[in-house]
Amino acid sequence: MSFTDAESRTWLRADDCSLDEFRSLVGQRTDPREHPSAERVEQNVPVYDSERLRELAGTPEGRRSTQSELVRALLDGPGIVVLKRAFTDLAVVDRASDAFTALIEEERVTGASRGDHFAKPGANDRVWNALEKMAVRQPEAFADYYANDMPALIAEAWLGPAYQVTSQINVVNPGGTAQQAHRDYHLGFLSQEQAAAYPAHVHRLSPVLTLQGAVAHCDMPVESGPTLYLPHSQKYEPGYLAWRRPEFIAYFNEHHIQLPLAKGDAVFFNPALFHAAGHNRSTDITRMANLLQISSAFGRAMETVDRDAIVNAVYPVLLRRKAEGVGEDWLRNVVAASAEGYPFPTNLDLDPPVDGLAPPSQADTLWQAVTEGWAPDRLRQELRAGAKRRQS
Repeated sequence: MSFTDAESRTWLRADDCSLDEFRSLVGQRTDPREHPSAERVEQNVPVYDSERLRELAGTPEGRRSTQSELVRALLDGPGIVVLKRAFTDLAVVDRASDAFTALIEEERVTGASRGDHFAKPGANDRVWNALEKMAVRQPEAFADYYANDMPALIAEAWLGPAYQVTSQINVVNPGGTAQQAHRDYHLGFLSQEQAAAYPAHVHRLSPVLTLQGAVAHCDMPVESGPTLYLPHSQKYEPGYLAWRRPEFIAYFNEHHIQLPLAKGDAVFFNPALFHAAGHNRSTDITRMANLLQISSAFGRAMETVDRDAIVNAVYPVLLRRKAEGVGEDWLRNVVAASAEGYPFPTNLDLDPPVDGLAPPSQADTLWQAVTEGWAPDRLRQELRAGAKRRQS
């Protein structure tokens, strides 16, 4: 292999993007036999019944098998799955919606401008860092919402343990226009020139650092503009350099699919999948979705989140629910959504490894507090001391 050939395998160039190669990938049909646990395949997307997944994941072996199927769908399959009835108790969704609506009204009163990544500012109602804002204002609603096992199942499958949850609320009002087709964070938020500066193996790595998801907070018929997707497009290696090119935009606009969702459904997808929020053509549907961007412990989340504030707000709820008899999985799901599960970076002079290779994480401290029934003031002091140890 010549130096030129080796170099071409190491670096990607926008001029090398081929619509024909892209078309051959996204023209694939999703084989239902590759997704045996799915209820059906609709418009190339495996659609799962969440109750069925709960049954299949009821044992350690079944959980691992179910997660393997979900990973195959996101990585080598169409890049997207729909989890029907992820939230079976719609009252939990409604309480969260009330909290999100209150946040929108609160921020509207302040006159704060909320930009959007791939749509004109003001086209939609957007709440950034809804995770923290909901937790500190409505900790009980937060705990009931993030105790849900379906986001935890697929986040752990795609990212492993110690994942980091962030949340942004997106409301597309009647008449709200569609986004431009795009890929998402990390490389998707860089210009073509910036993305091209990263070698090809980083383009392959970027998608596995993040899981994209959305929970439907209302019924979303097609006329309300649910998200547009192009199944199998995550497999196109130079896609971070291709999605702004006119020929790829035109192809997406002609060939995307759009799936209606019901309140409580969830969709999760590979961040390298070409996608865009749709045009709300309805006259009376205010389409609300909780956009979940869940990050690997080994990556950088997009948003700064005050995890100490979340933990301190939610901890009394965890103690009450534990006393009421909720299961360990319920508690662990809330802990995973609340606390920082990874102990690094830290100051190893002040925060040395204890009984292993790493110091305790914030999530470890929270779990110890839950199991031992610490007073809230003690947890607050321990979190403050831990934060100080991690400073240089």
